[in-house]
Amino acid sequence: MSAAKQATKYLFAIATVYMCYLTHGVQAIIFSQNQVNFYTQWGFTDATAGAAAVSTAIMWVGIGKFISVWIGGEISDRIGRKIMAVGGGVLYIISFVIMLVTDNATVACVAGFLSGVATSGFWDGSLYPAIAEANPKYSASTTIGIKLVISISGIVYPLFVAMNSGANWHINVMIPIVMSVIATVMAICTPFIYDDERKIAASSNDEGAKNKAQEEIQAAKDAMLEQPNAMVNACTLFFGFLIMFIMYGAQQYTKQFGITNLGLDATTAAGLTSIYTVGSVVAVLFWAWMMGKLRWTPIKVILIDSILAACALALVIIALPLNLGAGVVYVAIAVLGFSAAGGMLQTGVTLRQMMCPGPRGRNVGMYYTFMGFASVFLPFIVGSMTKSVGEGSAVWIMMVLLLVAAIVSICMSLYVISRFKKQFGYSAMEKMHD
Repeated sequence: MSAAKQATKYLFAIATVYMCYLTHGVQAIIFSQNQVNFYTQWGFTDATAGAAAVSTAIMWVGIGKFISVWIGGEISDRIGRKIMAVGGGVLYIISFVIMLVTDNATVACVAGFLSGVATSGFWDGSLYPAIAEANPKYSASTTIGIKLVISISGIVYPLFVAMNSGANWHINVMIPIVMSVIATVMAICTPFIYDDERKIAASSNDEGAKNKAQEEIQAAKDAMLEQPNAMVNACTLFFGFLIMFIMYGAQQYTKQFGITNLGLDATTAAGLTSIYTVGSVVAVLFWAWMMGKLRWTPIKVILIDSILAACALALVIIALPLNLGAGVVYVAIAVLGFSAAGGMLQTGVTLRQMMCPGPRGRNVGMYYTFMGFASVFLPFIVGSMTKSVGEGSAVWIMMVLLLVAAIVSICMSLYVISRFKKQFGYSAMEKMHD
């Protein structure tokens, strides 16, 4: 089948992936955006204790991601994409229903854990490979499109929450339940190329078809002048931790930074989150064009994003001590959204598969395991600092840690760029060679 025909046949698979991640965009911020209403429903009257409880729930989302993503990718490679996609949708429905009805913080943590398993163990392990398989030539662009739909949720949902923060706030949880049902139905109806090829291989007993994926991996390895060394393997995985650490911190705590450090009210602070997300949407469109049309390499994109993120975070950190004003912070947050949340995570997945070819589900699983650790570690330390120094200081210190992560990412990017030419025979700063 030609690439064009394949892309047309599996267009619905791409649409399904995007619907799933539109839903995930809400899941990723549902606890932080509804913080006060959630901890009030759980019985907390003290704001500091309630904020710490919400951070704990967010941490359990990360734990669910961390322990499930590796095995999820492996299982997806073995049983196919559809079962995992549908299973993730069902778990999302269960998780959101629990969040809607429970008045217990521990039970809410269980819901967070299940949503983390659904995201990384089921959806990330199956849908990232699925969208790359549906249109291999433009896998970088279609994969980074995942971030676009996540960003759309990140813009709209905080504003929706701000408008429904009163007695009718439960609609903020009902909406993702409906979205999860739609995503699940779409997954049930969607054809996935990986599953179709497995069926053909099973029915024809064709060893060539069975080994097609392995042959593609071997061809990618044979095309290299040098195989990736241990440091390249480590860096392409550790990018998952660093990028997630930066993005997750800004995504989860931008609103609280606005409230506790800038003195904004809840509605205006929600707008700060939306500004961050608008920056990410602009970045998704920009980088999709750069990678799809101009054929920029993934590591070139990661280097530039890391530099921009470091500059933006430095501005956020010095804005308060130097009394530069909220306007500077707004600009910096928009730049941070452009750099940290503009598809850099998804670009890292593409880089991993490019420089260290292997089974897609396994590579995604390994990469997302590092991401999962970041999503556990960050809310844990923020929650701990909130109890000891207060929420305002905790969020400000977190921004400093995000800056350190961005600087480390720059150093790693420069190293990977130095190895890129040795592996592929041309500079990472050049246009990609097909």
